[in-house]
Amino acid sequence: MADNFLERHYEEYEARKEAWLKRKKHFPKKVSRTLEKPDDEAL
Repeated sequence: MADNFLERHYEEYEARKEAWLKRKKHFPKKVSRTLEKPDDEAL
């Protein structure tokens, strides 16, 4: 069991995390748009 199991899995985790962060930077940020109500509420 002492075959560097934890170290290997931590390195794999760090590699996945780095790849995720790189992909995350390329996504556009979500912009919330507010709908404007017309002045005339009868429409």
